[in-house]
Amino acid sequence: MVMKRIRPYLMIAPAITIFCLFFIYPIGYMIYLSAHDWNFVSIEKTFVGLSNFKTLFSEPEFIEVMQNTFTYTTLTVSFTIAISLVLALWLNRQGVLYGFVQGAIFSPHIISLVSVSMLWMWLMDTDYGLLNWVLNLFGISSVPWLTDPSTSLLSLVIVAVWKGIGFNTLIFIAGLQSIPRDIYEAAELDEANRTRTFFKLTLPMLSPTLFFLTIISLIGSFQVFETISIMTSGGPINSTNTFVYYIYEYGFRFFKIGFASAAGVLLLIIVSLLTIVYFRMLSSRVHYR
Repeated sequence: MVMKRIRPYLMIAPAITIFCLFFIYPIGYMIYLSAHDWNFVSIEKTFVGLSNFKTLFSEPEFIEVMQNTFTYTTLTVSFTIAISLVLALWLNRQGVLYGFVQGAIFSPHIISLVSVSMLWMWLMDTDYGLLNWVLNLFGISSVPWLTDPSTSLLSLVIVAVWKGIGFNTLIFIAGLQSIPRDIYEAAELDEANRTRTFFKLTLPMLSPTLFFLTIISLIGSFQVFETISIMTSGGPINSTNTFVYYIYEYGFRFFKIGFASAAGVLLLIIVSLLTIVYFRMLSSRVHYR
């Protein structure tokens, strides 16, 4: 009898153990370190309370990092979702051409971010890049994609959108194909035009897919690291420095582990709050069939 009661807990025990070991414990230890001053080398940790958080908010560099992160996230999520939805509406049909285009669009998703970053560094090179070469053919002067503070963050957004639209497009296509055809047939009988059909039928029926893609894109954009580390290293003049790279710099370059942990705790709080607000505001508008 006792064995029958504890059997379910024994079956989930390995998963719970792994979850606690690799998720709960690191978060708890990060919160613990955020209240200490530690240089990652010595054994001793000095308790400083909320001093790291106070220093964090008094740093002009950190305020700029927050602005960069929110700007990057807003632009990346907006453009990725919008372009992916348009492509999905166009590619949601049978044919060899459409199948080929779907594969071509999806291919950047399976390429590692390191390879993508190296490729776009060459494309965006000010002197020898392919993009500036094409612009020069049309009489347009070269653009300092990665070396000018006014264009560097936008350049990283372009890379993120290029890599992300393939996955989002295929998910949107799957969502479109799951919509029953009889709904569109009823709309045709009512003589509804394409615009009205899209906003009154297609978009509401796609709301679960849109809800899912927006939330994972939002979280992923806040965690951007590889492209910044390889392409710009947070520069020029801190114009592309974002949350995760800022945490990496202070933790593993300046060895201010407590300060970096405080920034990590703040990132956790911001992402959690945005996720909760997003669910509270929009989950009621999602139409599940």
